[in-house]
Amino acid sequence: MFDFANVKAAPGPDLLTPDNSVMLFVDHQPQMFFGAGSGDRTAVINATVGLAKAAKVFDVPVVLTTVAAESFSGPIMPQLLDVFPGHEVLDRTTMNPWEESAVVEAVKATGRKKIIISGLWTEVCIVLPALSALVQGYEVYVVADASAGASPQAHEHAIQRMISAGAVPITWLAVLLELQRDWGREKTYGPVTEVVKEHGGAYGLGLVYAQSISDAHAAG
Repeated sequence: MFDFANVKAAPGPDLLTPDNSVMLFVDHQPQMFFGAGSGDRTAVINATVGLAKAAKVFDVPVVLTTVAAESFSGPIMPQLLDVFPGHEVLDRTTMNPWEESAVVEAVKATGRKKIIISGLWTEVCIVLPALSALVQGYEVYVVADASAGASPQAHEHAIQRMISAGAVPITWLAVLLELQRDWGREKTYGPVTEVVKEHGGAYGLGLVYAQSISDAHAAG
């Protein structure tokens, strides 16, 4: 029988926190975007930048990786480097980032066990490292809206394949708000709301409106 006497107000151990997570950005590159057909590419870019800014607000370590940048896929999208200026980008020949020792070592060096992964394409360069990391004991969270596949079916089937293996699907905004989790955390309250206003669509506009009303009342 469940012991309700032990129930208390406390976060569950499975929640993402700034101290237990690492973000892996995979192949957000021009050639990969050209072939992405699972959804609106502008929305994927917006979600990716929102996710990157979430990492920066909470000082979550990030690993940036590309595939065949010089010979085929082009450079990592500049919006990511704008968020992480000067950050090392690990280029690979492997479609599976988890078969590139530099990528694996970069993740290991963080000491984190929860990998928040996003990138292109879902059915290749995301599903392969997700399955590889899961079998080695990592917990994998796939940011579905900051990722894209060659077709809607390819993206969805890859997500389902990863779920079956134990990965958790999530969205960039859910990551941001789970890392914040309490609006009483004043240190990150302002930066988080700025990210939401910039990248949160209608929710962001709602914050702009709410703050304008609050400012008007304060001035009045």
